[in-house]
Amino acid sequence: MNHKALLLWIFLQCASGLFSSSTEENPALQGVDSGLEDLKTDNKVLDGLIKYNMRKSLDLDQEGCYLHTGDKECLTACGFNATAKTIFIIHGWTVSGMFESWMHKLVSAVMQRENQANVVVVDWISLAQQLYPDAVNHTHSVGLDIATMLDWLQDELQLPLENVHLIGYSLGAHVAGYAGTFVRGTIGRITGLDPAGPMFEGAEEQRRLSPDDADFVDVLHTYTREALGVSIGIQQPIGDIDIYPNGGDVQPGCALGDVLAMAGNFMEVMKCEHERAVHLFVDSLMNKDHMSFAFQCTGPDRFKKGICLSCRKNRCNNIGYNARKMRKRRNSKMYLKTRADTPFGGYHYQMKMHVFNRKQSDSADPTFYVKLYGAHDDTENIFVDVHDNSIGLNLTNTFLVFTEQDIGDLLKIRLSWEGESDSLNSIWKNIRKSFWAWNTKPPKAVLEVRRIRVKAGETQKKFTFCAQDPSKTELSPGDSITYVKCRDGWEVKPRKRLPM
Repeated sequence: MNHKALLLWIFLQCASGLFSSSTEENPALQGVDSGLEDLKTDNKVLDGLIKYNMRKSLDLDQEGCYLHTGDKECLTACGFNATAKTIFIIHGWTVSGMFESWMHKLVSAVMQRENQANVVVVDWISLAQQLYPDAVNHTHSVGLDIATMLDWLQDELQLPLENVHLIGYSLGAHVAGYAGTFVRGTIGRITGLDPAGPMFEGAEEQRRLSPDDADFVDVLHTYTREALGVSIGIQQPIGDIDIYPNGGDVQPGCALGDVLAMAGNFMEVMKCEHERAVHLFVDSLMNKDHMSFAFQCTGPDRFKKGICLSCRKNRCNNIGYNARKMRKRRNSKMYLKTRADTPFGGYHYQMKMHVFNRKQSDSADPTFYVKLYGAHDDTENIFVDVHDNSIGLNLTNTFLVFTEQDIGDLLKIRLSWEGESDSLNSIWKNIRKSFWAWNTKPPKAVLEVRRIRVKAGETQKKFTFCAQDPSKTELSPGDSITYVKCRDGWEVKPRKRLPM
Protein backbone atom coordinates (compact mmCIF):
# COMPACT_ATOMS: atom_id res chain seq x y z
CA MET A 1 0.00 0.00 0.00
CA ASN A 2 1.56 3.34 -1.03
CA HIS A 3 1.54 6.39 1.21
CA LYS A 4 -1.46 8.04 -0.48
CA ALA A 5 -3.65 4.97 -0.08
CA LEU A 6 -2.49 4.63 3.54
CA LEU A 7 -3.36 8.26 4.25
CA LEU A 8 -6.79 7.77 2.69
CA TRP A 9 -7.38 4.73 4.90
CA ILE A 10 -6.35 6.75 7.98
CA PHE A 11 -8.63 9.58 6.85
CA LEU A 12 -11.64 7.30 6.56
CA GLN A 13 -10.89 5.63 9.89
CA CYS A 14 -10.46 8.96 11.69
CA ALA A 15 -13.52 10.48 10.03
CA SER A 16 -15.64 7.43 10.80
CA GLY A 17 -14.57 7.33 14.42
CA LEU A 18 -14.89 11.03 15.02
CA PHE A 19 -18.22 11.29 13.23
CA SER A 20 -19.72 8.65 15.51
CA SER A 21 -18.13 9.97 18.71
CA SER A 22 -19.72 12.47 21.09
CA THR A 23 -20.09 16.02 19.83
CA GLU A 24 -18.28 17.41 22.86
CA GLU A 25 -15.08 15.90 21.53
CA ASN A 26 -15.50 17.66 18.17
CA PRO A 27 -15.80 21.45 18.33
CA ALA A 28 -16.95 21.62 14.72
CA LEU A 29 -19.94 19.45 15.56
CA GLN A 30 -21.07 20.92 18.86
CA GLY A 31 -24.76 21.72 19.16
CA VAL A 32 -26.52 25.00 18.67
CA ASP A 33 -26.50 25.66 22.39
CA SER A 34 -22.81 26.49 22.20
CA GLY A 35 -23.75 29.40 19.89
CA LEU A 36 -22.19 30.54 16.67
CA GLU A 37 -20.36 33.26 18.55
CA ASP A 38 -18.18 30.55 20.09
CA LEU A 39 -16.86 29.83 16.63
CA LYS A 40 -15.70 33.41 16.14
CA THR A 41 -12.23 32.69 17.48
CA ASP A 42 -9.34 35.12 17.50
CA ASN A 43 -8.16 34.91 13.90
CA LYS A 44 -4.96 36.82 14.61
CA VAL A 45 -3.24 33.48 15.14
CA LEU A 46 -4.12 32.66 11.52
CA ASP A 47 -2.44 35.76 10.08
CA GLY A 48 -0.46 34.75 7.02
CA LEU A 49 -1.93 31.23 6.93
CA ILE A 50 -4.88 32.24 4.72
CA LYS A 51 -3.99 34.00 1.48
CA TYR A 52 -6.19 35.68 -1.12
CA ASN A 53 -4.55 35.36 -4.51
CA MET A 54 -6.30 37.56 -7.08
CA ARG A 55 -5.59 36.09 -10.48
CA LYS A 56 -4.30 38.19 -13.35
CA SER A 57 -3.08 35.33 -15.50
CA LEU A 58 -4.52 31.96 -16.49
CA ASP A 59 -1.18 30.45 -15.47
CA LEU A 60 -1.27 29.58 -11.76
CA ASP A 61 2.52 29.31 -11.76
CA GLN A 62 2.58 33.10 -12.03
CA GLU A 63 2.38 34.67 -8.61
CA GLY A 64 -0.70 36.83 -9.06
CA CYS A 65 -1.61 39.64 -6.66
CA TYR A 66 -2.49 39.21 -2.99
CA LEU A 67 -5.32 40.94 -1.17
CA HIS A 68 -4.84 41.77 2.51
CA THR A 69 -7.73 42.79 4.75
CA GLY A 70 -7.21 46.43 5.78
CA ASP A 71 -4.59 47.18 3.13
CA LYS A 72 -6.13 49.73 0.75
CA GLU A 73 -3.08 49.88 -1.48
CA CYS A 74 -3.41 46.23 -2.51
CA LEU A 75 -6.86 46.95 -3.96
CA THR A 76 -5.37 49.46 -6.38
CA ALA A 77 -2.33 47.33 -7.10
CA CYS A 78 -4.48 44.30 -7.87
CA GLY A 79 -7.00 46.31 -9.90
CA PHE A 80 -9.97 45.13 -7.86
CA ASN A 81 -13.21 46.22 -9.56
CA ALA A 82 -16.06 46.43 -7.06
CA THR A 83 -18.68 46.79 -9.81
CA ALA A 84 -17.75 43.47 -11.45
CA LYS A 85 -18.51 39.96 -10.29
CA THR A 86 -16.30 38.66 -7.48
CA ILE A 87 -15.63 34.91 -7.49
CA PHE A 88 -13.77 33.17 -4.67
CA ILE A 89 -12.48 29.63 -5.33
CA ILE A 90 -11.87 27.57 -2.18
CA HIS A 91 -9.98 24.26 -2.15
CA GLY A 92 -10.49 21.42 0.30
CA TRP A 93 -8.42 18.98 2.36
CA THR A 94 -5.04 18.23 0.80
CA VAL A 95 -2.45 15.50 1.14
CA SER A 96 0.20 16.94 -1.15
CA GLY A 97 0.29 20.48 0.22
CA MET A 98 0.04 21.78 -3.33
CA PHE A 99 -2.75 22.96 -5.60
CA GLU A 100 -4.06 20.00 -7.55
CA SER A 101 -4.53 20.08 -11.31
CA TRP A 102 -8.28 20.74 -11.03
CA MET A 103 -7.57 24.17 -9.52
CA HIS A 104 -5.68 25.27 -12.64
CA LYS A 105 -8.53 24.09 -14.87
CA LEU A 106 -11.24 25.73 -12.77
CA VAL A 107 -9.45 29.08 -12.46
CA SER A 108 -8.74 29.14 -16.19
CA ALA A 109 -12.36 28.29 -17.08
CA VAL A 110 -13.79 30.94 -14.72
CA MET A 111 -11.46 33.63 -16.06
CA GLN A 112 -12.25 32.80 -19.67
CA ARG A 113 -16.01 32.83 -19.02
CA GLU A 114 -15.98 35.96 -16.81
CA ASN A 115 -13.02 37.94 -18.10
CA GLN A 116 -13.97 41.10 -16.18
CA ALA A 117 -14.53 39.38 -12.83
CA ASN A 118 -12.35 39.53 -9.74
CA VAL A 119 -11.22 35.89 -9.46
CA VAL A 120 -9.66 35.15 -6.09
CA VAL A 121 -8.13 31.84 -5.02
CA VAL A 122 -8.44 31.29 -1.25
CA ASP A 123 -5.21 29.55 -0.25
CA TRP A 124 -5.53 27.84 3.15
CA ILE A 125 -3.26 24.92 2.29
CA SER A 126 -1.17 25.16 5.46
CA LEU A 127 -4.35 24.59 7.50
CA ALA A 128 -5.82 22.01 5.12
CA GLN A 129 -2.69 19.84 4.94
CA GLN A 130 -3.24 18.29 8.34
CA LEU A 131 -5.01 15.27 9.75
CA TYR A 132 -8.52 15.38 8.36
CA PRO A 133 -10.25 16.07 11.72
CA ASP A 134 -7.88 19.00 12.33
CA ALA A 135 -8.56 20.40 8.85
CA VAL A 136 -12.31 20.11 9.55
CA ASN A 137 -11.92 22.09 12.73
CA HIS A 138 -10.19 24.87 10.77
CA THR A 139 -13.06 25.29 8.30
CA HIS A 140 -15.01 27.71 10.48
CA SER A 141 -11.92 29.86 11.11
CA VAL A 142 -11.17 30.05 7.39
CA GLY A 143 -14.81 30.85 6.67
CA LEU A 144 -14.73 33.61 9.29
CA ASP A 145 -11.58 35.04 7.70
CA ILE A 146 -13.28 35.14 4.28
CA ALA A 147 -16.30 36.86 5.84
CA THR A 148 -13.97 39.44 7.42
CA MET A 149 -12.40 40.09 4.01
CA LEU A 150 -15.84 40.54 2.41
CA ASP A 151 -16.99 42.87 5.21
CA TRP A 152 -13.89 45.01 4.66
CA LEU A 153 -14.52 45.12 0.90
CA GLN A 154 -18.08 46.25 1.62
CA ASP A 155 -16.83 49.04 3.88
CA GLU A 156 -13.97 50.10 1.64
CA LEU A 157 -15.47 49.73 -1.85
CA GLN A 158 -19.21 49.28 -1.17
CA LEU A 159 -18.87 45.81 -2.69
CA PRO A 160 -22.40 44.49 -3.45
CA LEU A 161 -22.64 41.02 -1.91
CA GLU A 162 -25.20 39.97 -4.51
CA ASN A 163 -22.31 39.98 -7.03
CA VAL A 164 -20.22 37.60 -4.90
CA HIS A 165 -20.02 33.91 -5.81
CA LEU A 166 -18.13 31.45 -3.60
CA ILE A 167 -17.14 28.13 -5.20
CA GLY A 168 -15.95 25.50 -2.72
CA TYR A 169 -14.74 21.96 -3.36
CA SER A 170 -15.01 19.22 -0.72
CA LEU A 171 -14.10 20.85 2.64
CA GLY A 172 -13.99 24.16 0.79
CA ALA A 173 -17.76 23.96 0.30
CA HIS A 174 -18.29 24.03 4.07
CA VAL A 175 -15.72 26.84 4.39
CA ALA A 176 -17.93 28.79 1.97
CA GLY A 177 -20.92 27.95 4.16
CA TYR A 178 -19.25 29.40 7.24
CA ALA A 179 -18.31 32.52 5.26
CA GLY A 180 -21.96 32.94 4.32
CA THR A 181 -22.96 32.50 7.96
CA PHE A 182 -20.53 35.07 9.35
CA VAL A 183 -20.57 37.77 6.65
CA ARG A 184 -22.53 40.96 7.21
CA GLY A 185 -25.37 40.59 4.72
CA THR A 186 -26.24 37.88 2.23
CA ILE A 187 -23.85 36.49 -0.37
CA GLY A 188 -25.33 36.16 -3.87
CA ARG A 189 -24.39 32.55 -4.56
CA ILE A 190 -22.47 29.61 -3.13
CA THR A 191 -21.67 26.52 -5.20
CA GLY A 192 -20.67 23.36 -3.35
CA LEU A 193 -18.68 20.88 -5.44
CA ASP A 194 -19.13 17.47 -3.79
CA PRO A 195 -19.02 18.88 -0.24
CA ALA A 196 -17.13 16.67 2.21
CA GLY A 197 -19.19 14.07 4.05
CA PRO A 198 -17.19 12.87 7.10
CA MET A 199 -17.96 14.96 10.21
CA PHE A 200 -20.64 16.91 8.27
CA GLU A 201 -23.21 14.26 7.35
CA GLY A 202 -26.22 14.80 9.61
CA ALA A 203 -24.71 17.90 11.27
CA GLU A 204 -26.89 20.90 12.10
CA GLU A 205 -27.22 23.55 9.42
CA GLN A 206 -25.02 26.03 11.29
CA ARG A 207 -22.14 23.52 11.14
CA ARG A 208 -22.11 22.88 7.39
CA LEU A 209 -23.12 24.39 4.07
CA SER A 210 -26.87 25.06 4.07
CA PRO A 211 -29.48 26.97 2.03
CA ASP A 212 -29.37 29.95 4.41
CA ASP A 213 -25.72 30.69 3.67
CA ALA A 214 -26.44 32.59 0.43
CA ASP A 215 -29.31 33.85 -1.67
CA PHE A 216 -28.75 30.82 -3.93
CA VAL A 217 -26.93 27.62 -2.91
CA ASP A 218 -26.42 24.94 -5.55
CA VAL A 219 -24.63 21.67 -4.87
CA LEU A 220 -23.17 18.91 -7.08
CA HIS A 221 -22.92 15.46 -5.44
CA THR A 222 -20.68 13.00 -7.29
CA TYR A 223 -19.35 10.60 -4.61
CA THR A 224 -22.07 9.59 -2.18
CA ARG A 225 -21.16 5.91 -2.01
CA GLU A 226 -20.12 4.69 1.44
CA ALA A 227 -16.75 3.14 2.31
CA LEU A 228 -16.06 1.94 5.85
CA GLY A 229 -19.38 3.49 6.87
CA VAL A 230 -18.41 6.94 5.55
CA SER A 231 -19.20 8.73 2.30
CA ILE A 232 -16.41 10.99 1.04
CA GLY A 233 -19.00 13.36 -0.43
CA ILE A 234 -22.00 14.34 1.66
CA GLN A 235 -25.11 12.32 0.82
CA GLN A 236 -27.90 14.50 2.19
CA PRO A 237 -29.28 17.49 0.26
CA ILE A 238 -27.83 20.70 1.72
CA GLY A 239 -28.62 23.42 -0.83
CA ASP A 240 -31.52 25.08 -2.60
CA ILE A 241 -30.92 22.60 -5.39
CA ASP A 242 -28.86 19.43 -4.99
CA ILE A 243 -27.83 17.73 -8.22
CA TYR A 244 -26.78 14.08 -8.24
CA PRO A 245 -25.12 13.24 -11.59
CA ASN A 246 -25.51 9.52 -12.32
CA GLY A 247 -27.30 9.20 -8.98
CA GLY A 248 -24.27 10.62 -7.16
CA ASP A 249 -22.85 7.13 -7.25
CA VAL A 250 -20.53 5.52 -9.83
CA GLN A 251 -19.41 8.12 -12.37
CA PRO A 252 -18.80 7.00 -15.98
CA GLY A 253 -15.08 6.60 -16.63
CA CYS A 254 -14.34 6.20 -12.91
CA ALA A 255 -14.88 2.44 -12.65
CA LEU A 256 -12.03 0.54 -11.03
CA GLY A 257 -10.82 -0.93 -14.31
CA ASP A 258 -11.03 2.40 -16.16
CA VAL A 259 -8.95 4.31 -13.62
CA LEU A 260 -6.42 1.59 -12.80
CA ALA A 261 -5.74 1.18 -16.52
CA MET A 262 -4.77 4.85 -16.71
CA ALA A 263 -3.34 5.64 -13.28
CA GLY A 264 -2.56 2.28 -11.70
CA ASN A 265 -3.45 3.77 -8.32
CA PHE A 266 -6.47 2.86 -6.18
CA MET A 267 -6.41 6.36 -4.68
CA GLU A 268 -7.22 7.73 -8.13
CA VAL A 269 -10.48 5.74 -8.27
CA MET A 270 -11.92 7.68 -5.33
CA LYS A 271 -10.35 10.92 -6.51
CA CYS A 272 -11.93 10.47 -9.96
CA GLU A 273 -15.48 10.42 -8.59
CA HIS A 274 -14.93 13.08 -5.91
CA GLU A 275 -13.30 15.48 -8.39
CA ARG A 276 -15.89 14.80 -11.08
CA ALA A 277 -18.00 17.60 -9.55
CA VAL A 278 -15.22 20.08 -10.38
CA HIS A 279 -14.87 18.82 -13.95
CA LEU A 280 -18.65 18.98 -14.49
CA PHE A 281 -18.54 22.60 -13.29
CA VAL A 282 -15.61 23.39 -15.60
CA ASP A 283 -17.55 21.77 -18.45
CA SER A 284 -20.52 24.04 -17.72
CA LEU A 285 -18.25 27.07 -18.02
CA MET A 286 -16.62 25.99 -21.27
CA ASN A 287 -19.53 24.38 -23.15
CA LYS A 288 -22.25 27.04 -23.24
CA ASP A 289 -23.67 25.67 -26.48
CA HIS A 290 -24.66 22.35 -24.94
CA MET A 291 -25.74 22.78 -21.35
CA SER A 292 -26.53 19.73 -19.27
CA PHE A 293 -30.02 19.48 -17.78
CA ALA A 294 -30.93 17.92 -14.43
CA PHE A 295 -34.46 16.88 -13.52
CA GLN A 296 -36.19 17.02 -10.16
CA CYS A 297 -37.01 13.59 -8.74
CA THR A 298 -37.63 12.07 -5.33
CA GLY A 299 -34.83 9.55 -5.76
CA PRO A 300 -32.44 7.82 -8.18
CA ASP A 301 -34.65 4.75 -8.63
CA ARG A 302 -37.57 6.78 -9.95
CA PHE A 303 -35.22 8.72 -12.21
CA LYS A 304 -33.82 5.48 -13.68
CA LYS A 305 -37.38 4.52 -14.60
CA GLY A 306 -37.55 7.66 -16.73
CA ILE A 307 -40.57 9.19 -15.03
CA CYS A 308 -38.94 12.44 -13.90
CA LEU A 309 -38.15 14.21 -17.18
CA SER A 310 -40.49 17.15 -16.59
CA CYS A 311 -39.57 20.83 -16.78
CA ARG A 312 -42.95 22.08 -15.58
CA LYS A 313 -42.95 24.31 -12.50
CA ASN A 314 -39.13 24.59 -12.39
CA ARG A 315 -38.64 20.83 -12.24
CA CYS A 316 -35.52 20.98 -14.45
CA ASN A 317 -32.44 23.16 -14.36
CA ASN A 318 -29.02 23.59 -15.92
CA ILE A 319 -26.14 22.25 -13.90
CA GLY A 320 -22.93 23.92 -12.79
CA TYR A 321 -22.28 27.57 -13.53
CA ASN A 322 -25.41 27.84 -15.66
CA ALA A 323 -27.79 26.74 -12.89
CA ARG A 324 -30.68 29.15 -12.54
CA LYS A 325 -31.89 30.50 -9.24
CA MET A 326 -35.32 29.05 -8.53
CA ARG A 327 -38.08 30.20 -6.28
CA LYS A 328 -36.77 29.64 -2.78
CA ARG A 329 -37.24 26.00 -1.98
CA ARG A 330 -34.99 23.87 0.15
CA ASN A 331 -33.33 20.61 -0.76
CA SER A 332 -34.68 20.10 -4.27
CA LYS A 333 -32.99 16.86 -5.42
CA MET A 334 -32.24 16.65 -9.12
CA TYR A 335 -30.70 13.95 -11.31
CA LEU A 336 -29.13 13.44 -14.72
CA LYS A 337 -26.90 11.02 -16.58
CA THR A 338 -23.60 12.11 -18.10
CA ARG A 339 -20.91 10.95 -20.48
CA ALA A 340 -17.54 9.72 -19.23
CA ASP A 341 -15.61 12.73 -20.53
CA THR A 342 -16.04 16.31 -21.59
CA PRO A 343 -18.39 17.45 -22.96
CA PHE A 344 -20.30 15.57 -20.29
CA GLY A 345 -23.80 16.46 -21.45
CA GLY A 346 -26.01 13.91 -23.19
CA TYR A 347 -29.66 13.42 -24.08
CA HIS A 348 -32.42 11.82 -22.01
CA TYR A 349 -35.51 10.06 -23.35
CA GLN A 350 -38.44 8.66 -21.43
CA MET A 351 -39.94 5.66 -23.19
CA LYS A 352 -43.19 3.86 -22.44
CA MET A 353 -44.40 0.63 -24.00
CA HIS A 354 -47.19 -1.74 -23.04
CA VAL A 355 -46.02 -5.34 -23.36
CA PHE A 356 -48.86 -7.78 -24.07
CA ASN A 357 -48.46 -11.42 -23.14
CA ARG A 358 -49.34 -13.63 -26.09
CA LYS A 359 -49.62 -17.46 -26.21
CA GLN A 360 -49.26 -17.91 -22.44
CA SER A 361 -45.69 -16.59 -22.31
CA ASP A 362 -45.86 -16.09 -18.54
CA SER A 363 -42.31 -17.33 -18.05
CA ALA A 364 -40.89 -15.02 -20.71
CA ASP A 365 -38.11 -12.89 -19.29
CA PRO A 366 -37.17 -10.79 -22.31
CA THR A 367 -34.00 -8.76 -22.70
CA PHE A 368 -34.88 -5.82 -24.92
CA TYR A 369 -32.68 -3.36 -26.79
CA VAL A 370 -33.64 -0.20 -28.65
CA LYS A 371 -31.82 1.54 -31.47
CA LEU A 372 -32.71 5.17 -32.16
CA TYR A 373 -32.57 6.61 -35.68
CA GLY A 374 -32.22 10.38 -35.84
CA ALA A 375 -32.03 13.08 -38.48
CA HIS A 376 -28.28 13.55 -37.76
CA ASP A 377 -27.09 10.20 -36.45
CA ASP A 378 -28.12 6.78 -35.17
CA THR A 379 -27.29 5.09 -31.88
CA GLU A 380 -25.97 1.62 -31.26
CA ASN A 381 -28.26 -0.89 -29.58
CA ILE A 382 -29.12 0.42 -26.11
CA PHE A 383 -30.09 -1.99 -23.34
CA VAL A 384 -33.59 -1.44 -21.98
CA ASP A 385 -32.80 -1.15 -18.28
CA VAL A 386 -36.03 -1.41 -16.34
CA HIS A 387 -35.75 -0.65 -12.63
CA ASP A 388 -37.12 -3.97 -11.37
CA ASN A 389 -34.76 -5.91 -13.68
CA SER A 390 -37.58 -7.64 -15.54
CA ILE A 391 -40.07 -6.54 -18.17
CA GLY A 392 -43.62 -6.43 -16.82
CA LEU A 393 -46.09 -8.46 -18.89
CA ASN A 394 -49.52 -6.97 -19.59
CA LEU A 395 -48.14 -3.81 -18.02
CA THR A 396 -46.87 -0.45 -19.26
CA ASN A 397 -43.09 -0.37 -18.82
CA THR A 398 -41.40 3.00 -18.39
CA PHE A 399 -37.65 3.29 -18.82
CA LEU A 400 -34.91 5.86 -19.39
CA VAL A 401 -32.76 5.92 -22.53
CA PHE A 402 -29.61 8.06 -22.55
CA THR A 403 -27.62 8.88 -25.66
CA GLU A 404 -24.18 10.45 -25.65
CA GLN A 405 -24.55 12.08 -29.07
CA ASP A 406 -27.11 14.46 -30.50
CA ILE A 407 -28.94 12.36 -33.06
CA GLY A 408 -31.25 15.20 -34.06
CA ASP A 409 -35.01 14.71 -34.41
CA LEU A 410 -35.94 11.14 -33.55
CA LEU A 411 -37.30 9.50 -36.72
CA LYS A 412 -37.75 5.83 -35.86
CA ILE A 413 -37.02 3.21 -33.21
CA ARG A 414 -36.04 -0.42 -33.57
CA LEU A 415 -37.00 -2.69 -30.67
CA SER A 416 -35.09 -5.98 -30.49
CA TRP A 417 -35.57 -9.03 -28.28
CA GLU A 418 -32.18 -10.61 -27.64
CA GLY A 419 -31.87 -14.12 -29.04
CA GLU A 420 -31.45 -17.14 -26.80
CA SER A 421 -27.75 -17.47 -27.68
CA ASP A 422 -26.82 -13.83 -28.22
CA SER A 423 -25.24 -13.31 -24.80
CA LEU A 424 -24.20 -15.25 -21.72
CA ASN A 425 -27.19 -13.78 -19.89
CA SER A 426 -29.63 -15.07 -22.51
CA ILE A 427 -27.95 -18.48 -22.61
CA TRP A 428 -28.26 -18.75 -18.82
CA LYS A 429 -31.94 -17.75 -18.94
CA ASN A 430 -32.60 -20.42 -21.59
CA ILE A 431 -30.78 -23.11 -19.56
CA ARG A 432 -32.89 -22.31 -16.51
CA LYS A 433 -36.11 -22.46 -18.50
CA SER A 434 -35.12 -25.76 -20.09
CA PHE A 435 -34.19 -27.21 -16.69
CA TRP A 436 -37.54 -26.39 -15.12
CA ALA A 437 -39.33 -27.71 -18.17
CA TRP A 438 -37.44 -31.02 -17.67
CA ASN A 439 -36.92 -32.70 -21.02
CA THR A 440 -39.71 -30.93 -22.89
CA LYS A 441 -38.77 -28.00 -25.06
CA PRO A 442 -40.45 -24.85 -23.70
CA PRO A 443 -42.91 -23.23 -26.12
CA LYS A 444 -41.72 -20.26 -28.15
CA ALA A 445 -42.49 -17.06 -26.24
CA VAL A 446 -44.52 -14.44 -28.08
CA LEU A 447 -45.04 -10.88 -26.83
CA GLU A 448 -46.64 -7.88 -28.47
CA VAL A 449 -45.68 -4.19 -28.42
CA ARG A 450 -47.98 -2.03 -30.52
CA ARG A 451 -46.48 1.39 -29.91
CA ILE A 452 -43.75 3.22 -28.01
CA ARG A 453 -44.35 6.63 -26.48
CA VAL A 454 -41.35 8.92 -26.17
CA LYS A 455 -40.63 12.14 -24.30
CA ALA A 456 -37.35 13.98 -24.96
CA GLY A 457 -36.02 15.50 -21.72
CA GLU A 458 -33.95 18.26 -23.31
CA THR A 459 -36.68 19.51 -25.67
CA GLN A 460 -39.75 18.34 -23.69
CA LYS A 461 -41.27 17.13 -26.97
CA LYS A 462 -43.57 14.09 -26.94
CA PHE A 463 -44.11 11.62 -29.76
CA THR A 464 -45.76 8.29 -30.38
CA PHE A 465 -44.16 5.62 -32.55
CA CYS A 466 -46.29 2.86 -34.11
CA ALA A 467 -45.16 -0.32 -35.84
CA GLN A 468 -43.98 0.46 -39.36
CA ASP A 469 -45.82 -2.67 -40.51
CA PRO A 470 -49.17 -2.64 -38.64
CA SER A 471 -49.46 -6.41 -39.12
CA LYS A 472 -46.14 -7.04 -37.37
CA THR A 473 -46.44 -6.11 -33.71
CA GLU A 474 -45.53 -9.47 -32.16
CA LEU A 475 -41.98 -10.59 -31.46
CA SER A 476 -40.08 -13.55 -30.05
CA PRO A 477 -36.42 -14.03 -29.04
CA GLY A 478 -34.18 -12.91 -31.91
CA ASP A 479 -36.89 -10.73 -33.51
CA SER A 480 -37.05 -6.96 -33.93
CA ILE A 481 -39.76 -4.44 -34.85
CA THR A 482 -39.30 -0.98 -36.35
CA TYR A 483 -41.56 1.84 -35.16
CA VAL A 484 -42.15 5.16 -36.92
CA LYS A 485 -43.87 8.35 -35.83
CA CYS A 486 -47.63 8.26 -35.82
CA ARG A 487 -50.41 10.49 -34.57
CA ASP A 488 -51.69 8.95 -31.39
CA GLY A 489 -52.84 11.97 -29.42
CA TRP A 490 -49.88 12.34 -27.05
CA GLU A 491 -47.93 14.68 -29.31
CA VAL A 492 -50.93 16.90 -29.98
CA LYS A 493 -52.27 19.18 -27.28
CA PRO A 494 -56.08 19.08 -27.06
CA ARG A 495 -57.68 22.12 -28.64
CA LYS A 496 -59.48 24.50 -26.38
CA ARG A 497 -63.17 24.69 -27.06
CA LEU A 498 -64.39 28.00 -28.33
CA PRO A 499 -67.01 29.60 -26.10
CA MET A 500 -70.51 29.15 -27.48
